[in-house]
Amino acid sequence: MAAPTDPVPAPRRLEPARTRIVLAEVSRRGTDRTRSELTEQTRVGEALVRGLVRAQLALALRLAVVVLVGLGGLPWLFAIAPAVGRVTVAGVNLPWLLLGVAAFPFLVAVGWAYVRLAERNEQDFSDLVQRPER
Repeated sequence: MAAPTDPVPAPRRLEPARTRIVLAEVSRRGTDRTRSELTEQTRVGEALVRGLVRAQLALALRLAVVVLVGLGGLPWLFAIAPAVGRVTVAGVNLPWLLLGVAAFPFLVAVGWAYVRLAERNEQDFSDLVQRPER
């Protein structure tokens, strides 16, 4: 009886080891540098923080102007057009309704807008700090 023949295995090719590159690792290098700029308070880090502070200050000043015009303009309106000051709604004078009732929802809305926009400024700053350098 004939001996079974074993198939001869094909020779293996030696391939170089694969290197895996992950984008998160590449982006971390850039953010580490920016974070170190911030923590070490270098000129670049100070410029970044100064930009955030300026953006927050500009937002606060814009909304302060909105409040000043919205609430501070009412006495001017009543002085310039006294007929508007004499209007009554449901037996209550319009100035009392505007200054005593409508002012509070207006201030709450401005405060809500400020918080929302300030958080957006901070998120933009955070995205800028975490963005990979090119």
